[in-house]
Formats: sequence, C-alpha cells, structure tokens
Amino acid sequence: MKASIRRSTNNTYIALAEDGKLYSLKIKGKVLISSKAEYNPIAVGDIVNFTPHSENEGLINSREERKSEFTRFLNKVALIQCTCSNMDQAVIVSSLKSPEFNSHFIDRVIASIRGCDIVIAINKSDLGLDNEKEEIDLYERLGYEVCLVSAKKGDVRSLLPLLKNKVSTFIGPSGVGKSSLINLILNKNQKVGDINEKYNRGKHTTTSALYLENEDIAIIDTPGIREVIPAIDSDELKYFYPEFKNCECKYSNCLHSGEDGCAVSSLVENGIMSERRYDGYLNLLFDIKNAEKKLERIKWQA
Repeated sequence: MKASIRRSTNNTYIALAEDGKLYSLKIKGKVLISSKAEYNPIAVGDIVNFTPHSENEGLINSREERKSEFTRFLNKVALIQCTCSNMDQAVIVSSLKSPEFNSHFIDRVIASIRGCDIVIAINKSDLGLDNEKEEIDLYERLGYEVCLVSAKKGDVRSLLPLLKNKVSTFIGPSGVGKSSLINLILNKNQKVGDINEKYNRGKHTTTSALYLENEDIAIIDTPGIREVIPAIDSDELKYFYPEFKNCECKYSNCLHSGEDGCAVSSLVENGIMSERRYDGYLNLLFDIKNAEKKLERIKWQA
C-alpha cells in the first residue's frame, strides 16, 4: 500500500495512506540503507510503500523516487539530511527586520533545493523597506517571485494565489514569522515563538517538518534553521549564481574563487555582481568544500 509521509518523530512516521487512513510506520529492517551518509532515509512528503501489520501500524518496504527535495549537510554530525520532498514549490521566508534581512541565507537555501519552483516571501513588510530594497530587487531581476507580506497586519494577498492547489514547503530561520504566516494562510493555530531579544533571533517552535493542509492549499512547515550548507558538489555551486553565466574564465571548470584566469573580478568591478553577494558565494563555497572533506573521510572509514 502507498502512503504519503505527514510527520516524522525519531524513527516513527505518521503517513496518510491511499485508503484515507493515518498509519504509524517504521522502516522494515535495513531496506532503505544507502551508500550516502544520510541522517534519515525518510522525509516529510516522501511517498512510501508499506505493509500494514495492524489497524493503524505498518512497516515501510520502499521509498519512491523524489520529484523534488530540500536537502542540506548537517555540519555537527557530518551527515546529509533531506527535510522535505515532493513539493511543487519552496517558499523561502525572510523578514525585513528583527531578525534582519539575510540574503546570504536565501542564497544558501536556493542552492539546497532541487526540482521545484522557488518563491521568496519577505515578512514584516509593515516595518518598511530601507537598505534591503536593492537586494530584494535583485532577486526579482534574477527571475524569482518575490512577495512582501505581513503576518502582523494579516496581509498575505500577494502570496496566497501562488499557493492555491499546490504543495509548498516553507523554509526560514527562527523568528521570521513563518509559523504566523502559515497560521494565517491555513487558519491553523500552531505554537508561535517570540523573538529572543538577547540574540535578536527566534526561538524554535517547529521541531520537525509537518504537513498541513486545508481545502486547496498544502504546506510543509519546516523547523527554523540557523545553518544551511547545500548538499551539493563544490563545482555545482556556480550554477546557482546567474551572474556567472557569461563569465569568460580561462578554464571551463573554474570555481570563480581566484583561480588562474578567473574573470569574476570584472563582474564585481563592472557592477554586474555586488561585492557582498560575491563574498557570500566564497563563504558558501568554503563551507561546501569542508563538507566534501568530511564526507570523504566518512566514506574511507566505512
């Protein structure tokens, strides 16, 4: 029987089966062990095949291929984690202030998403645009859908039509108002956290990904994230920065990090790419290379 994973807690998965019932599932033996250094082989949104062994319990036999996913490298445990899958689009939630708008976070999430459209939702728009406008305008020029919303004012008019009849995952750091927006959109009542005044960051209120829905909107809410390292190869990263597309470097495999014959400096000098955005690229490239080294050590130790 097939089922869609709605929530995962430790090694137990709540799933909605094709018979319309909810089941509590566990993985059967070692059937989903792979060669990858995975944190967990099952994510919210996955479609699985399972065998019921009671009225509301069963064992997962296999996982169907994912059409899309949000996957990152967990630095502390040196493992790759897929947080959610099979969504039609990813909504990256940021805020203008408290916490401050963070374009580097958005870039990191964009590079962690596979197989679906991306929407950028800027919450707390009631606080007014200031220095953030230039960076927000950049994402629109790069072709991303950008919505200014305000959970406080109950204003999600620009975002709501994009969510109709789709499965969307909401991704963002703690404190940006992700859960407040979802409550507003779905008329739910999830717990909402306050801002941690000392660090100007949000307190975590969503501890695991959760599938929520009403009549025509489905949302996978994900836990607030403070660190995002895309689970990609270092030579893939440049493809997530459209500014590099027409960069005529000496070598085709240039990573744009100061190699011999690299032409990226001209992009910065000519204003095609901001120095701030390029610095973010270099920092992310550094993190991905370190992740590659850790994964390589694990592979040789296995």
